[in-house]
Amino acid sequence: MQYQEQKFNISKLNGISEKQIATHLELYAGYIKHTNLIREKIREFENSDNEKNAFTVAELRRRFNFEFNGMRMHEYYFEQLEGSANEININGVLWEAVSKKYISFENFIEYFKTVGKSRGVGWTILYWDNREQTTHIVWVGDHELGQLAGLPVILAMDMWEHAYMMDYVPAEKKYYIEAFFANLNWNICEERFKNSNTPLV
Repeated sequence: MQYQEQKFNISKLNGISEKQIATHLELYAGYIKHTNLIREKIREFENSDNEKNAFTVAELRRRFNFEFNGMRMHEYYFEQLEGSANEININGVLWEAVSKKYISFENFIEYFKTVGKSRGVGWTILYWDNREQTTHIVWVGDHELGQLAGLPVILAMDMWEHAYMMDYVPAEKKYYIEAFFANLNWNICEERFKNSNTPLV
């Protein structure tokens, strides 16, 4: 089995150019290519001389985490830009959850944006912790470091420079963040939340 490149129906966006999206999609394709390649190499080394190649295999396994999470995080990211941008349903369960945690939806958005402006490169992610019935907004550096174990991704914003370098310099990433939210399809996030949210009894 090999992982396949997903195709995304992304219309013309406001503040994020077609060239930027095309370049970003090429990088996504690279994660898929390397995820599959590493899996093949691990099998080859294990089948030839597992003991002799133990160190190489261990390093490949570490690299696999980076490539796989890079693939999957970009799928979350691009899915959110499919279809037309729309606002969150103010009567929906996601709006209720984040408004409760952050006092208001506006506070939630501002906090998410603030985390997104953190120095360095990485991801800003909204997770849902079903066990505790609460959300978490976190900064994740490398794809495989800082993920919250077992928690589904509800909203993912790519803050690596490759996500905006065609349109904005690093000092202007706040404009990219505004453009990201202007093009966000909240229906996707709300569907993820509904699928992951099982109220405890």
